[in-house]
Amino acid sequence: MHRRWLVNRTNPEYIKYLSATASISPVLAQILINRGIKTSEEISSFLNPQISQLSDPFDIPGMKIAVERILSASRKGEKVLVHGDYDVDGLSATAIVLSTLKKIGIDCEYFIPNRMEHGYGFKPSSVKKAKQTGAGLIITVDCGITAFEAADECRKEGIDLIITDHHEPLISEEQKQAKSIDNLRSSDSMLSAHSSLLIPDAVAVINPKISGMTSPVSNLSGAGIAFKLVQALSMLHDSRFTIHEFLDLAALGTMADVVPLTDENRFIAREGLRLLGNGTRPGVQALRRVSGIDGKGLRPGLLLFTIIPRINAAGRISDSNDVIKLLLTASEDEASALSTWLDKLNSDRQQIEEKVYQEALGMLKNKGLTRVIVLAAEEWHGGVIGIVASRIAAEFYRPTFIISIEGNLARGSARSIPSFDIYRALTGCKVFLKGFGGHKQAAGLELDANDIPLFEQYINSIAEEALTEKDFLPSLEIDAYVDLTDISFNLIRELEMLEPFGFGNPEPLFGSKGLEVLYPKIVKNNHLKMKLRQKSRSIDAIGFDMAAFFDKLEDSTVVDAVFTPSVNEWNGSRNLQLNLKALRPSK
Repeated sequence: MHRRWLVNRTNPEYIKYLSATASISPVLAQILINRGIKTSEEISSFLNPQISQLSDPFDIPGMKIAVERILSASRKGEKVLVHGDYDVDGLSATAIVLSTLKKIGIDCEYFIPNRMEHGYGFKPSSVKKAKQTGAGLIITVDCGITAFEAADECRKEGIDLIITDHHEPLISEEQKQAKSIDNLRSSDSMLSAHSSLLIPDAVAVINPKISGMTSPVSNLSGAGIAFKLVQALSMLHDSRFTIHEFLDLAALGTMADVVPLTDENRFIAREGLRLLGNGTRPGVQALRRVSGIDGKGLRPGLLLFTIIPRINAAGRISDSNDVIKLLLTASEDEASALSTWLDKLNSDRQQIEEKVYQEALGMLKNKGLTRVIVLAAEEWHGGVIGIVASRIAAEFYRPTFIISIEGNLARGSARSIPSFDIYRALTGCKVFLKGFGGHKQAAGLELDANDIPLFEQYINSIAEEALTEKDFLPSLEIDAYVDLTDISFNLIRELEMLEPFGFGNPEPLFGSKGLEVLYPKIVKNNHLKMKLRQKSRSIDAIGFDMAAFFDKLEDSTVVDAVFTPSVNEWNGSRNLQLNLKALRPSK
């Protein structure tokens, strides 16, 4: 797919100034400016995040009331039910809160809905579960912000409710009607403090998105919100636990939910990765072994393709309740058995996913492309439609809905492109929906099967007004143009200070022009290997899955390239190497 090359440009004099005052290279200064980090103080905080920099959890609305209610349950010997979600974020959040409550002496149980039996979220059936256990308090994690029926059921049953969530709240009809179609274009702005939001009736609701203010906790995951609750409890309770011991679980949820790795998420991910790698939890170490990454350095990208899919597999095609046992067990034997079970589930999930993906592709070929892709069929497994939506959205660069039909009920998952706020678009389609929830770039929905054609027509009309043709062309954001003489081991050491990379803090991309291609060849069937020379400097380069460019190089031996610099270690030697991301003929 063709991509636009976009180069970030900054005043050269300011780059020199920041480089000198922060004692970093001009290249690193340019990268940090691109990420909105523009003073030496901000640079120091970003490159060296400390636990002391975490914000006061009591600054989050609802936190003080929630903590007081939890401590009251502790004093009274009251039972508490922790209600989670079946994805990695919800499971990590459940483990964090459950473990903390037990440490402070609270009698507690947990409940994870089954995707097929219960569907997503906190529902009246969950309240019945709490009543059966004798719980007087329910704490939701990673869900609940749109659970109005369940909240009403809690009140009827005399069960108190604390909601902790990070998903978008519903907007009132009056506020929704006041918003123009331009708001569907995704941006970083949050709802204003004057927005009229619909919030379930609960003792306390902890969700930074209802404050209307941008803060270091605005983009926390569900596990991140759970971590802030634990931080607040640790400040008021005796020292039977420290928040540091929960950073690994918080990091799992943070990286799995693909929230921006900035502000407090950066600290959680960075420190949590260290803890995940130190072998403190038998469950995590067992997952590393079955994933084939035992002994390897952990990075977000590696986790997203190894441990995280295995944890998610339970919620996709089975039941996730035993995952909590895996995350919290002290038994290596139990960890080994449960991780083997997840590994098998993940293999099964991959086969189911591929079948649905191929069927969806065939359906799309017959229908043709529209601004928003909407594909629906009976018997598509609800546990994999989100992954299939992600794959199709990425392949065709269109907002995508994959919908599974069961009788008269249709459940779907949506994934979007950066310029289209899918949650806001669904708000505009509310008349067709039984329910929905999510974020700007991902959402879930339920509707009557008979309403799918009308929904497809309406969501496309919204996209017609909100998007231009340029929005359907992906872009490649280049941090800086460099010469090959700028690439060095010292620069790579500097770039490592930016880790962990992920959403909101991507691995830096560099561009270079007028590069002479030397000795191009295809290796391992689909990879392109060569040397690139600029003036007197040449560096090895490899383009993974870029063999299609090989024939084009015969017509143009001078190219422009986008790449990330790296170190290739082979047979005891260390050499600089460019990992190619894009090539084009040099003009």
